[in-house]
Amino acid sequence: MVSVRRREELVSARKAAGLTQEKLAEVMSVDRSTVIRWEAGEYAPLPYQWPKLAKVLGRSADELRELIGLRLPREAPLLRSELEPAFAWLDRRIGWPPGTTRTRVTAAAPARSRGGATAGRSLVAETLASYYGDSVSGHAQYAARCGPVRVATSVLTRREWLDLACPLTFEGDQLALSADGEASREQLDAAAAVRRLAEAATHDVRIADVPLYRLTDVQVRPGMVGGKVSVVPFVEYALSVDLLERELLESLAAGRDRMPLRDRYLPDLPAVLDLQGRLCAGGVLALTAIARPADPYRGGADYLLLVQERSGRVLNAARRLAVIPKSFHAPLANHRADARIGATLRRELEEELFGRVDVDRTAGTQRAADPMHPSRLSAPMRWLAEQPGRLRIECTGFGFNLVSGNYEFASLVVIEDEEFWPRFGGDVEANWEAAGLRQYSTLDGDLISELTGDETWSNEGLFAFLQGLRRLAEIGGDRVRIPAVELGC
Repeated sequence: MVSVRRREELVSARKAAGLTQEKLAEVMSVDRSTVIRWEAGEYAPLPYQWPKLAKVLGRSADELRELIGLRLPREAPLLRSELEPAFAWLDRRIGWPPGTTRTRVTAAAPARSRGGATAGRSLVAETLASYYGDSVSGHAQYAARCGPVRVATSVLTRREWLDLACPLTFEGDQLALSADGEASREQLDAAAAVRRLAEAATHDVRIADVPLYRLTDVQVRPGMVGGKVSVVPFVEYALSVDLLERELLESLAAGRDRMPLRDRYLPDLPAVLDLQGRLCAGGVLALTAIARPADPYRGGADYLLLVQERSGRVLNAARRLAVIPKSFHAPLANHRADARIGATLRRELEEELFGRVDVDRTAGTQRAADPMHPSRLSAPMRWLAEQPGRLRIECTGFGFNLVSGNYEFASLVVIEDEEFWPRFGGDVEANWEAAGLRQYSTLDGDLISELTGDETWSNEGLFAFLQGLRRLAEIGGDRVRIPAVELGC
């Protein structure tokens, strides 16, 4: 909570810059309600917004941090209040006295560091292929060829789970909340959980005690995606099966064969497919393609493809390439209505590309009764929703990522109306989850083939990218001139 004095200083700084709340919201690409909450001290601007806000208010970065009360002692990086719910949760889960996790995290942090994506994507996929073998008929790790480049991934899938061309409308998007889906209580490794929290505190990684969907049943076929989900605490996932990614990378870096956490949580492919017997979290990720008109400098009409470089602050796939948006599938306000994967995807478009901070589940308590009400939509999303045919959203494939056992709904977002980019292209900006955005044209097949072979891809990101390209080639007409993506799994 920001102090009264600092709240007044923030208001004074805005007024001194000659800005109303509405104008500051417009400049920062957020809702006025977000500015109101900043000035009320309900929550602070997110770190990725600080440079721009400091410039707008005419302050240095340090002055802004002081202004909004975020100058933390450098010798005590673990006092971030947003991790306190996770500390308390682990105390309860393990049966420790209150405050034990906090004490252990404080002691562990100075000696710990968080490595990046040191192992290439191919090595990760090959290692998991060797670990699991081919023990379940009809399933295989996703592989494909784009031009001269052939890739294999860690995503376990089936032929009938690919090329779904499923519109994420009420008829096609049938994932539903189940009342009888109690999550299995994973046997936590207390030392590994404390280490994860220490890394999160030291490196400003976000672990929020918020609800997360767990998949308990799945039915996927062309034109329809369905199944059942229940709700579990996000922190339970973060401190159990999500640890498998780090263990795998550390094992590869050290040349070790043993992976005790994987042996415990996901020892074989039957365990991966046993949705009732394990915590299977996951998400929705989409290749975003935006139609652009012909340009005398760029060339003919095309689709702009967006690829993100993930930041070091995200929980998994840190510092890897991925499509955007990419999100955990989780409720925002209505557990039943938000169970459809299209609900997560539309919310993430708002958050990850159009600047809606108030739908960021890690940013604070959700107060709006209907955060995705038409009156609250960003200007770009409101324009897309005004007329049918401007926006196409489809699911293109499904699989389980063997890295952590996550389910992955690969999707495609196509902005069909080429008026969008001249009108709103300047409003498209990644949020804190991305370290940067890359642009690619669907007229540049050589560059896209080269991108396919980039070893810094996350496996699930490459899966969604290639499945999106396959579908875009079918529907994109003359705007798409790329090598055919041929399946190899």
